[in-house]
Amino acid sequence: MALPRPTLTRIAREYAPHEHRPLDGYLVAMGAFGTLSAALVAAAKLSGRPVPDRPSLGDVALLSIATHKLSRLVAKDSVTSPLRAPFTRYTEPAGAAELNEEVRDEGSSVRHGIGELITCPFCLAVWVATGLTGGLVLAPRFTRLAATVLTATAVSDFLQMAYSIAKEKAEG
Repeated sequence: MALPRPTLTRIAREYAPHEHRPLDGYLVAMGAFGTLSAALVAAAKLSGRPVPDRPSLGDVALLSIATHKLSRLVAKDSVTSPLRAPFTRYTEPAGAAELNEEVRDEGSSVRHGIGELITCPFCLAVWVATGLTGGLVLAPRFTRLAATVLTATAVSDFLQMAYSIAKEKAEG
């Protein structure tokens, strides 16, 4: 007699009996990330573009700051909330044009998993960095230009905050 095969739903219940963990949604996200990564590798090979042995320190710094900014834009910015709305619910402002949202629990685990991914700038950073790094190989001039815009915006954000703090201290 064969033992019953554990289903993903049962595994998820055993994994986190007191909390819903959308493991199948996470598997879909990991599969999508793997597909994105494989597509970037295939595109690089097909294009014949050389992949650098070691990216320059300047490119790493540029992409790091751009990754930070784009991840926050997608995950937290008020203007990008329509992209997150099918997966989240607005809860409150979070200051500096950012929002706090909660992931919708109703619907599928895939929807929930996507909601968790797109509301977490730390989670999105891996996707954004992979895309920007792939862009650096496939379209380096355009990628550096887009990353420069994001980097300048991130630096501007920090300067705006520093100015506000300095102004409050001077007035206060």
